[in-house]
Amino acid sequence: MDTGRHVELVYLSTCLLDYLLTWRIMRILAVDHGEKRIGVALSDATATIATPLKVVEHISRAIDAAQVADLAAQNDVALIVIGQSFDDDGNPNPAGRRAGRFADELKNQTNIPIELWDESFSTQDARAARIQLGVSRKKRAGHQDAFAAVVILQSYLEARRHGNK
Repeated sequence: MDTGRHVELVYLSTCLLDYLLTWRIMRILAVDHGEKRIGVALSDATATIATPLKVVEHISRAIDAAQVADLAAQNDVALIVIGQSFDDDGNPNPAGRRAGRFADELKNQTNIPIELWDESFSTQDARAARIQLGVSRKKRAGHQDAFAAVVILQSYLEARRHGNK
């Protein structure tokens, strides 16, 4: 191999490694925890775009947490973000406290870091986005959970990108 070409390849490999370390390339999983269903969304490897992954039917906190932990492991997730809602005084409301208890159970099931994130109005935002995209009323009649998880994750990704985390 030509020495100049070898140096160029080493340089490119070093640049790629620096890029990966600088931008912390990683997948992030987001959870919209509901009483009946749990919406799950996944980021791309650059943690830029959120997409719906799955809706998990609620069984019990421990089983639900195990299913989410399995999804995180299967998708090589480096961080799990759980949406938590708050009341007007900034305290977790009943749904937010349930999300907090779910996060505690999930911590027992995985070593992946978990972060709670304000999910205020995520379901309403998901519904509005689907209307804006022209999704028919019949198709919108289904569950919003996975799309609410997308809203939570995209909000997290945007805040992270702009240093507001």
